[in-house]
Amino acid sequence: MADEPTADTPRVAVLGGGVMGETLLSALLTAGWTAEQVEVTERYAPRADELAGRYGVRTGASNAEAAARADVVLLAVKPNVVASVLDEIKDALGEGELVVSVAAGLPIASYEKRLAAGQPVVRVMPNTPAVVGKGASAIAAGTHATQEHLALVERLLAATGLVVRVEEKDLDAVTAISGSGPAYAFYLIDAMAEAGVLLGLTRDLATKLAVATVEGSAALAAQSGDHPAVLRERVSSPGGTTVAAVQVLDAHGVRAGVVAAAEAARDRSRELGKQY
Repeated sequence: MADEPTADTPRVAVLGGGVMGETLLSALLTAGWTAEQVEVTERYAPRADELAGRYGVRTGASNAEAAARADVVLLAVKPNVVASVLDEIKDALGEGELVVSVAAGLPIASYEKRLAAGQPVVRVMPNTPAVVGKGASAIAAGTHATQEHLALVERLLAATGLVVRVEEKDLDAVTAISGSGPAYAFYLIDAMAEAGVLLGLTRDLATKLAVATVEGSAALAAQSGDHPAVLRERVSSPGGTTVAAVQVLDAHGVRAGVVAAAEAARDRSRELGKQY
């Protein structure tokens, strides 16, 4: 017999079975939801079968059918199809049923104008490391979402990594730092590995060293709680190799480049949001 929903584990419909949809599904099961309390919709039948086989969840329903059975709807579809999905589920949503979206760029107002008056909406800006439980997600409440709704979303996302609350106005900046940020980190890893090859290491060894160094440095920064500048100084012996290297980074404007990149990402996020 299927488990009944409780106040702690309301029924959840995940609309969209792509990478982020599967990430959310896995996070829910890790956080204590059972397979009977979670439903996934996926139009591509082989993918739906794959998710059903891997997680034991129901995958065969339409968006509207899944939304009607749920207490919470997680939208994990591409931004360009969100409007059509909202039109599908609008009449199936129960009064007060929470809608959570991880679609990039779409402002909360674009959801609220398509849904029934008073429908609570929470917008999430995740990033790709959520796939391995090391993500950073920011959540923002819509007009009718309460502190209890935000707390529930934090529980839904807990297994994906860090979850922080922000005002919606700050989500463009969040996009620039944590949303696009993994690309900056991968860019640095690639550059470090390329430098290792130039200095005579094999590409495999250089890449392993670069990945482990960035991973370890991030873990140390997280665990120590010290300012990154303090941690950098601890590596930098007077007159040593690290000081010489950092001087070159500064001379090439790396810090200014990162700031400029983040500003460009923020501006682009704003532009995309205006399209909806």
